[in-house]
Amino acid sequence: MNATHPAPVSTSPVPSPVLSPLPSPGSRAWLGLLVVLGPVLLVAMDSSVLFLAMPAVSAALAPSADQALWILDGYGFAVGSLLVAFGAIGDRYGRLRLLRAGAALFGLASAGAAFAPSPELLIAFRALMGVAGATLLPSALAVLSGLFTDPRQRSRAIGIFAATFAAGFAIGPVVGGQLLSGFWWGSVFLVNLPVVLLFLLLAPLLLREVPSGRTDRVDVLSVLLSAAGLLFSVYAVKHTAAEGLAVGPLALGAVGVGALVWFVRRQFALAHPLIDFRLFRDRVFTIAAVTGLLPLAAWSAVAYLGGVYLQSVLGLSVLDAALVALPGAAVLTVTCVVTPAVVARTGIRAALVTVHFTIAGGLLLLLATGASGGVGWYVAATVVTGVGYGISFSVVADTAVAAVPPERAGSAAAIAETSNELGNALGIALLGSLAALIFRLDGPGLAGTLGETLQLAGAGGELASDARSAFVTGLHVVAVVASGLHAALGVFAVRGLPRSA
Repeated sequence: MNATHPAPVSTSPVPSPVLSPLPSPGSRAWLGLLVVLGPVLLVAMDSSVLFLAMPAVSAALAPSADQALWILDGYGFAVGSLLVAFGAIGDRYGRLRLLRAGAALFGLASAGAAFAPSPELLIAFRALMGVAGATLLPSALAVLSGLFTDPRQRSRAIGIFAATFAAGFAIGPVVGGQLLSGFWWGSVFLVNLPVVLLFLLLAPLLLREVPSGRTDRVDVLSVLLSAAGLLFSVYAVKHTAAEGLAVGPLALGAVGVGALVWFVRRQFALAHPLIDFRLFRDRVFTIAAVTGLLPLAAWSAVAYLGGVYLQSVLGLSVLDAALVALPGAAVLTVTCVVTPAVVARTGIRAALVTVHFTIAGGLLLLLATGASGGVGWYVAATVVTGVGYGISFSVVADTAVAAVPPERAGSAAAIAETSNELGNALGIALLGSLAALIFRLDGPGLAGTLGETLQLAGAGGELASDARSAFVTGLHVVAVVASGLHAALGVFAVRGLPRSA
């Protein structure tokens, strides 16, 4: 996700500031921003904090293949499917009220996830964390326009905001690995609680509510259609990849697709749609929105599969796996920070083209990894792709907003941010399911996941070796598919974006 724009997430035609700091010296605004950045960092970090923790979670709770995927991306789907809706709810009922309620719910759900005794309850608490995250992000974005009225200060604050979110995504696996080196898997959720408590204590002192004047209603049917459509469709994909064809999941998948079609058609008929699909008539906006989705899909899938590869295939400790992930995380974060200055000289067109070809090339480096070695190639792949990911996090929202008229900037920002969250969830759901399918077809057939297979077959022996090789094959297939998609979008960007962009 990216937040490099001043427009709050809103479905109202003309976004307006909804929060402002209490009358005070300018330093209070920066303190308020620091307080707001706490929940932003948590929401981003929790999208990736389980990537290195999944082997430990699998050993403790023994989830099935599709349950493991839901544990990972149920959070992202909840955030992505409700993000725009909660932006509208905050406009109508108060951003600060929603921000505080969401933070409290996020803390409670984190505590529940930390002590979940079964895969089903962990999935439920992760989804509840996603619901809370969807309330936090729009309000956290909206607070910027109220905190900073000076354009130069606002620009600096937005840069800090964007870097914080990018850093959250990037350091999530590293933080998870560090915690797991000394504590049990639930610690990756309990680390959220001090940040939430500090926010709840300081927010009333530094922020106050300002009415937005919005009176239109949130279309509840649109919210239900989008959430149900995503849920049923992805469930069908996951179940088919992990277990094979079955009538029930396929029927649910058909219902999900129908719900999504209904959702899209309904948005064209609404005066205040949750997502304004008319914006996709602009080619620059479309490329920007897809650039918000595809890089995060590739990043989340490869980061998850890479965590399993490093630990369960190569046998690295969780601490060593976290250290291996550190160079790519550092490159991603630094790139996100320096990109705005570079883009000011090179232009958006060059940035978007660089995103896709850099990621496409970096992903292909994963083909040099193997079941008996390949740490160096894995690090090289994360460093090269980290450049592309960092650029995409920095430019997507600004590009999307700049491509549309000012009165539609709020809708453009909402779509850009939603595409980020859905990309994060869809990467694990679709590309992760592809890897699970390859493992089911090419593996020894003892179980649906590598972790379960190694428990049944033991760490050594021919069956364990076959299972590791099958997992690596799945990783390679995902890398090729994701690389091909990025290369295709890069070509489309070269041909479709004006040279003046």
